[in-house]
Amino acid sequence: MEELFNQIANVGFPIAISCYLLIRIEFKISELTKSINDLSNSISTYNH
Repeated sequence: MEELFNQIANVGFPIAISCYLLIRIEFKISELTKSINDLSNSISTYNH
């Protein structure tokens, strides 16, 4: 039983941190994509 708890502590924590960081990065990438699209639209409007 103690071995199971050790495995959860050794593997569970890195998995939880990885999931948290993945969710944060996904949000930042979507915001960055929106900003790039807005910039592209602004440049396109400026050139015409």
